[in-house]
Amino acid sequence: MSDLTLAVDIGGTKFAAGLVEPDGRVVAAQRVATPRGGDAETLWETLTGLLDRLAPPPGVAGVGIGCGGPMTWPAGEVSPLNMGGWRGFPLRERLAARFPGIPVRIHNDAICLAVAEHWRGAGRGSAAMLGMVVSTGVGGGLILGGRIVDGGTGNAGHVGHVVVDPGGPPCGCGGNGCLEAVARGPGLAAWALAQGWSPGPTGSPGGTGSPGPTGSPGRARPPEDSGGDPSQPGRASEPGGEPSRDGGEPSGQGGELYREEGTATARRLAADAAAGDPIALAAMTRAGRALGIAIASAVNLCDLDLVTIGGGLSQAGGLLFGPLEEALREHTRMGFARRVRVVPAALGQDAGLVGAAALVIAGDRYWSPGP
Repeated sequence: MSDLTLAVDIGGTKFAAGLVEPDGRVVAAQRVATPRGGDAETLWETLTGLLDRLAPPPGVAGVGIGCGGPMTWPAGEVSPLNMGGWRGFPLRERLAARFPGIPVRIHNDAICLAVAEHWRGAGRGSAAMLGMVVSTGVGGGLILGGRIVDGGTGNAGHVGHVVVDPGGPPCGCGGNGCLEAVARGPGLAAWALAQGWSPGPTGSPGGTGSPGPTGSPGRARPPEDSGGDPSQPGRASEPGGEPSRDGGEPSGQGGELYREEGTATARRLAADAAAGDPIALAAMTRAGRALGIAIASAVNLCDLDLVTIGGGLSQAGGLLFGPLEEALREHTRMGFARRVRVVPAALGQDAGLVGAAALVIAGDRYWSPGP
C-alpha cells in the first residue's frame, strides 16, 4: 500500500494529475490542455490518458478530485459551465471504477483551492477564512471552525455570485451584477474595451492614454503568461491563473490557466494600468472595489479573520488590492469585521492538486460525507 494520494484537478483550460505525499508535497505531476469543444468521451479519454502518463503506483491511499461546477455532491456527477461536453457526467463513479477499494472524493475546484491555502498555504492557523480565486471566473471556499463548510449541496462559499451591483452586467448564472460578472478577467477586459480602451502592444507600456506614475498602487506586476511555479511556494498564485500560452505547459505563477485571444486581455489590461492608462486603471479599480464589497458581505456574515485571493488577476498587486481594501474598510464598520486581513494566496500552480489530495489526506477537516 502506497502512502501517496492521487490528486486530479480539472478545469476548462487544463487537466492536471499528481501524486501527493502525506505532508502535502506534490512529488510528480502531469498536465494536458483541455480539449476545446470535446464531447463527454473525448474529455474522459483525455483524463485517462493523463493518468496513464502519470502512472500512479499500485495501492495509492485514495483519489481526490477538484472539478468546476455545478455538480451533484458528493456523488460527483459534474456539469462544468466551461466544459459543455460534460453534463451530468459521472466522474466520481468512473474514477472509482478505475481505482476500486480506496476512497475517491470530489469537490468543487474553488473549494479545493481554499482547502489548499488553509492546509498548506497562507491560511494555515486560521479558524475562519474565505479562500478566493479571481480568474476566468470568481470562486471560493469557506473554512469555519477550522473545517470546510459544504452547505446543503456542496456549494457553500460561492462568493462569485454575491451581488455587488444589482443593475450591473449579466452573469453566466442568469443573474445580474454578480461579483463574477464584474471582476472576472475576460469581463473586465470587455468592460474596458467598451469604455474606449485600446490595448498597448505586448511588451510596451501604455495603452489608451499617456503613461502616468507607476508608484503605489500602480506599481504592480501584471499577471504572468501562465500558471504557478511549484518551486516558489511563497509567491502569490492561482488556481485559475491567467493567461496561458494557448495550451502550452504552465510556467511562472498562477495555477489554473485560461486562454485569452488577441491583445485585449486582462494581462494586457493590468500592464496598461501599471503604466498609467486611465481606462485600464479605472477597470482595475472597478474590479477591486467589487471584490471589497463582496468580501465585506462575507466578513459581516461569517465573522472571518482572513481572506486569501489567488488567480491571475490577483497578481496585479496594488492595482487590485488598493481599491479592494478601500471598499472593504468602507463596508466593515463593526469591530469584529474590521480585524479581517486580505492576503495573496501563497501556493503556486499545484494548489488545486494539494487541495484535492487534502480531501483524502486530511479528511477529518475537509471531508464529511460518503466514502
